[in-house]
Amino acid sequence: MKAASLHAAWRSLPLAPLPIIAPGTALILAPHADDESLGCGGLIAACCQAGRPPIVVIVTDGAASHPRSRQWPAPRLREQRRQEALRALACLGLEAERVVFLNQPDAATAHEGPVFDHLVRDLASLAMQHGCATVFAPSRLDPHCDHEAVWKMGLALHHHHALRLLAYPVWGWLLAAETELDHAPPVGLRLDIAPYRALKARAVSAHESQYGGLITDDPTGFSLPASLLAALITDFEVFLAP
Repeated sequence: MKAASLHAAWRSLPLAPLPIIAPGTALILAPHADDESLGCGGLIAACCQAGRPPIVVIVTDGAASHPRSRQWPAPRLREQRRQEALRALACLGLEAERVVFLNQPDAATAHEGPVFDHLVRDLASLAMQHGCATVFAPSRLDPHCDHEAVWKMGLALHHHHALRLLAYPVWGWLLAAETELDHAPPVGLRLDIAPYRALKARAVSAHESQYGGLITDDPTGFSLPASLLAALITDFEVFLAP
C-alpha cells in the first residue's frame, strides 16, 4: 500500500461519537510536548467538555529540539516545554493535575529493557489509579524514534495490562505519497472535532518554542512544518486500531 492510499483511507474512516472512541477516562501518551495537541487536541477538548478529562502523559523532556542554542540550554528548554504543554492543555480545558511528565531523554527514549519495563509498569499503575480503559499512543508509522518507543509502550499496555489501544498519527501524515508501506488497509475511527478546531489551533500555537520564532540562535533547530499543521488542524482526528 502506498502512503497516498493510506492517507486517503485515514480520511475516509467512519465517524464515531466520543463515547465509542474514548469511553470512560482516556490515557493519552505523547512522546513530546506538542504531540498531545497535534494528535489529540480535539479529543482532549471533547473529553473535558463531556466531564471526563483524560490523563495526559508527556514522555520526553523535549530538551533536544535546539541542541546548538546557547541561550536555551537543556534545563531552560526543558522547563519551557513543560510550561508550554501546561498552557496548551489549559486551552483545551485540562487542569495541570491531570498532566504527568516522565522526563525521559528527548530522542533517546527506551524501546526495551529495564527502563522501558519500569515505564510501562508506572503507566499501568497510573491507568489503574484513574480507571483508564483506553490508551492512546502514536501510530507505529510515525517515523521518529520517540514516537516508535511510545507506540511500543501503548502496545505493552494493551498486551500485558488489558488496556484497549488506539493510535493517532502525527508524522505519518507527511510520509511521501509514493512511499511503499507494508501495511494492510487501516481499521479505525474518526472523531468530529469541528466544535473544538479553534481550541486545538490555540493549543498547538502555545508550543511557541517549536515554531522557530522564540529560539533564534540555532538555525538547525526544530520547527513545526506548515504541511504538518495543515494535515492535523482539521475538522477530524484519526484513531487507529492496532
